[in-house]
Amino acid sequence: MSAETGERVEPGPGPGPGPDAGAGSDGDAAAPSRSRLWLLLTGLALALLLSELDQTVFATALPTVVGELSGVQDMLWVNTAYMLTGTAALPVYGKLSDLLGRKPVLLAGMLVFVAGSVLGGLSTDMGTLIAARAVQGLGGGGLIVLVQSVVADTVPARDRAPYLSAIGAVFALSAIAGPVVGGWLTEGVGWRWAFWVNLPLGGLAVLAVALLLREPPRRTERVRLDVAGTATLAVAVTALVLLVSWGGTRLPWTSPGALALAALVVAAAVVLVLVERRAAEPVIPLTLFRDRTFTAAVVAGLVMGAAMFGTLGYLPTYLQMAVGLGPTAAGMAMLTLVAGLALSTVGSAQLVRRTGRTKLLPLVGTALVATALALLATLTPTTPLPLAGLYLLVLGLGIGCAWEVLVVVVQNTAPDGAVGAATATNSFFREIGVTTGSALVGALFTARLGALLADRVPAVGGVDVGSLTPALAAGLPSAVREAVAAAYNDALTPVFALLVPVVLASTLLLLLVRERPLATADAGRP
Repeated sequence: MSAETGERVEPGPGPGPGPDAGAGSDGDAAAPSRSRLWLLLTGLALALLLSELDQTVFATALPTVVGELSGVQDMLWVNTAYMLTGTAALPVYGKLSDLLGRKPVLLAGMLVFVAGSVLGGLSTDMGTLIAARAVQGLGGGGLIVLVQSVVADTVPARDRAPYLSAIGAVFALSAIAGPVVGGWLTEGVGWRWAFWVNLPLGGLAVLAVALLLREPPRRTERVRLDVAGTATLAVAVTALVLLVSWGGTRLPWTSPGALALAALVVAAAVVLVLVERRAAEPVIPLTLFRDRTFTAAVVAGLVMGAAMFGTLGYLPTYLQMAVGLGPTAAGMAMLTLVAGLALSTVGSAQLVRRTGRTKLLPLVGTALVATALALLATLTPTTPLPLAGLYLLVLGLGIGCAWEVLVVVVQNTAPDGAVGAATATNSFFREIGVTTGSALVGALFTARLGALLADRVPAVGGVDVGSLTPALAAGLPSAVREAVAAAYNDALTPVFALLVPVVLASTLLLLLVRERPLATADAGRP
């Protein structure tokens, strides 16, 4: 049920979140010069880079971090806390920017992100570190929606593609740079600089937005905020992530606590559907899901997000502890995945542009992802590194074939005037996939790892296996080091195997997609 504000407020310009929503005439009044616009977008891209980089920067630093802070049992929360708060806040940022304007909400988000970075840099235990990551996620989670909205507000639709392409390149850059930067910092000045580096760069981004982003005069009108839907959605997301994070580790799956969380997820989902059906401005427009093509594409994107970030989050740890690579080398090894992703993203975009066909590529992509995960499940500590790199290349090729094409499918199913809402809904469910996938992979990996280490690895010279870093593991006796490597291998590779049938199910679901001619009408300004 929507709650209506009791006073007249000034909503921000332009449409709701989404790169395809067009700005109205007010946006024309505030259109900056080309040079000023590029400076603004450079600042926005910098802010977006920081938030996206922080999703993967700890992938290679994680073993060292949890070893120094003696928190291997809480390892999964370093990444999960960031994604949980960011996902829950994503739809709220869109609504608040419509209500208050893009600029104040964008500035507030960036400042919260910087504050979380300060807290993380000062953290001395896992609890403080996890809290810092949650604050970072709260600030950075909505930046993609806000950046896309600013572009839609300030650039006519027919001129928007070059700018959105430049913003989109930030994601590829963060995927490339995250694990490498994390490893480089860990081996150099220390992992805390993954937080401290955000201060000067974040300050530049805040300065760019404060000085360069000009919003047009706002219309005074009564607005409605879906408070009940937003609150219910946050409860559902939080309960789901807690369930997949704690299930099988802190809470046995059949324990009262786990069953209570599962019941809360179901109850919150049911309430959310009831609330959104009555909301004047729903956070999640349920009418979109009446189209089977939209539903299939959204679910497939969710699964792809889970597979991609579940792998990115923990494979660098595996490469360090099982294979014996250093943090930087582990990050570099992940570049084959990024190379495959870049190649197939560019190639699939060209195929769609030339043929207008969108159904085959996601089918091929999900099949390749399932194949790659099956191959990764066969890894051992003695697998040649080039062969492991080939498996990652196949994974990247599969993700790239489907990732952006599924967005095109989603947007092409949306009715006139709802492209932005469809894009935002798709982005939200992808974040759900990223969050739950990372949490589930982390929970299964951590649970198996703890049991295997306790069972196979004897105490050596007072060394606590829960506090092992790659450097400490390298100094252990050969037999103990091999036992540690085997434990990490046997903890993670079965998780990849479990993901295979899930991805194959999404491939079958994509058979329901109807091939439709791509819309050619301008979705933005007339």
